Amino acid sequence: MTHAPFHDLYFSLAIFVLGVHLLFNLWYVFGAFVTKGRPRLEIFHIVSLFYGVIAENASFPCPLTILEKWCQARAGFIPYRGTFELHYLRAVVAPHFPEWLLGYGAVAVFLVNVGIYARRFALHYAQTHRHAH
Repeated sequence: MTHAPFHDLYFSLAIFVLGVHLLFNLWYVFGAFVTKGRPRLEIFHIVSLFYGVIAENASFPCPLTILEKWCQARAGFIPYRGTFELHYLRAVVAPHFPEWLLGYGAVAVFLVNVGIYARRFALHYAQTHRHAH
């Protein structure tokens, strides 16, 4: 097999996109723990939560998945089929990891994070109104 120009570049880009995708998933799951006291980050995380839960349960593909597969193809690899999360969970956790569990998992993580934000808001609201009286 000949080594085509740019294969290494596209392979590196695929790895980079994989890293960004992993970081987004970590942000989605654990973002509420790093946003406390940072209103702009909280807003960004809440927007990320809405995007993530919709993307995981909708039929449209994630742009990062599309980009990763495109880079893999240009690097000479056969891109995986399906979603990013399902591909890597099946590779790491279990080969028959159920797809439905991803959708429910995304909703559960969404609800836990929204609960954290609702509690923060309620505590902040109670604290500011207690001092006003």
